[in-house]
Amino acid sequence: MKTNKLILTIGSILILASCSRKESSTTGWEYNNSKNGGYETNERFTEQATGPGLTFVEGGSFTMGRVEQDVMYEWDNVPRKQTVSSFYLDVTEVRNIDYLEYLFWVNRVYGQSYPEVYKKALPDTLVWRDKLGYNEPFVKQYLRHPAYKNYPVVGVSWQQATDYCAWRTDRVNERILIDNGILQEDMEQMDDNVFTTQAYLAGQYEGIIRRNPRNLTNQNYGSGEETRIIKMEDGLLLPNYRLPTETEWEFAALGYIGNTQEENTNQRKLYPWNGSSLRNSTPNNQGEIMANFKRGRGDNMGVAGNLNDNADITAPVRSYWPNDYGLYNMAGNVSEWVMDVYRPIIEQTTVSDHRSFRGNVYTTPKTNEDGSITNGYMAEKDSLGRITMINADLDPNGDIDSKKNAYRRNYKKADNINYLNGDIESQMGIDWNNLLDETGDNDTSKVEIDKWNKNASKYKDGAPEGNSNEMYAYGESTLITDRTRVFKGGSWKDRAYWLNPGTRRFLDQDQSTEAIGFRCAMDRVGSPISRAKENQRRGTDYSKKRK
Repeated sequence: MKTNKLILTIGSILILASCSRKESSTTGWEYNNSKNGGYETNERFTEQATGPGLTFVEGGSFTMGRVEQDVMYEWDNVPRKQTVSSFYLDVTEVRNIDYLEYLFWVNRVYGQSYPEVYKKALPDTLVWRDKLGYNEPFVKQYLRHPAYKNYPVVGVSWQQATDYCAWRTDRVNERILIDNGILQEDMEQMDDNVFTTQAYLAGQYEGIIRRNPRNLTNQNYGSGEETRIIKMEDGLLLPNYRLPTETEWEFAALGYIGNTQEENTNQRKLYPWNGSSLRNSTPNNQGEIMANFKRGRGDNMGVAGNLNDNADITAPVRSYWPNDYGLYNMAGNVSEWVMDVYRPIIEQTTVSDHRSFRGNVYTTPKTNEDGSITNGYMAEKDSLGRITMINADLDPNGDIDSKKNAYRRNYKKADNINYLNGDIESQMGIDWNNLLDETGDNDTSKVEIDKWNKNASKYKDGAPEGNSNEMYAYGESTLITDRTRVFKGGSWKDRAYWLNPGTRRFLDQDQSTEAIGFRCAMDRVGSPISRAKENQRRGTDYSKKRK
């Protein structure tokens, strides 16, 4: 993995004392001066570098949702104005070769002591099986054969995709530290002695140190620590790779940056390309299909001699034409996981109009009962070398601490998936008739809602009466639970309707199909406008032949 663009000059990070000593505008004291305490700041930092595989997506405002007639009556994404912060997104879907690299690392590091970790990461290749179709070659060959190495990985659940993003974060940041002379390559990493970004920043992973920066802070205090690890303040490490939110994905797919003039959008899009046609209208490629999808029953790729779809199943990730952000296959090929928990009701009055997202579960590092960090005031790692995290409203023993967030204004509990759910009657475990009789009013705001699966037994055969008045029983009479995640975009086995970025579907986070893949995103820190050459606006020429 090449990270040349990520490498900063070693002198700017390692020898902070040699940086231009700028005085504080608040106190007049010099920065980066060991003689006056050694407060350090990286004055040479300009802007965030673009991580491997990513492209810059300049944010802005747009109308999210379906704005044309919904012929399928799937009206679960009503139009609403949204503001999207600038972020980074993978140019293509994650490929088989990318996921195989992940599997190789997991097996090498954890395979001897924890083989179940490797098995858990394996895609479900059996998703290709069809009772009345001969897809067995895909079961055996699609993931691992080199002929498919540049095809999007499928059979990956939402949870597996999330784990991949976390692994990618750690490998990229480890490579950055190696390339900047901080660490040496350590091929002996195993089990809990592995590099993770969180563990490194918490001082729980030192690795094979090549050259750490000077510890200016401790020069005058006799600590004997002449060097220190890299800190977030140095600006060297990248933010986490993650799945995009639904709003981010839809915004990036539409690619309005090519249709804007001053503050106006010249042409509303139905697809990642301009116009309402599914075929290319330019003279050089006239009539060619713009994405990989199913045109009709029994028609996956056209007729022999004119396979303008060029794919009966998936296609290589750089097929067809990119949109105005340079993103490939934001319509068709495979549908893609996003972070959001699915809810059918989305109203403008209940959803945030800035960085909209449903699925927040706030976490914090595990601490001792007295509030101190475990293991000698150091963050506690699990057996896989990851920092142990718990929900932010739990005490160190895992019990609910109702007083912990009692006086917070932004949140009262850690799990906010069901906040302003739109339909409180869709919760399980409450006898609504008895509740209203006891309270004497219709105020259910103070009712403690059970988790989605705690009272599932009440809806089984032979269950006692008294809980029959709920509109829905999550997980029992519907497939919508706190575990159902949204996936976006059409796939190779979908009709054109699903190519519209405004469409949305859902699936349990532990399930997978042969038509769902994913790509990673990354937060943009600092200015929403990038000055880096590789991040400049691009206009896609759709007359050019696909790569």
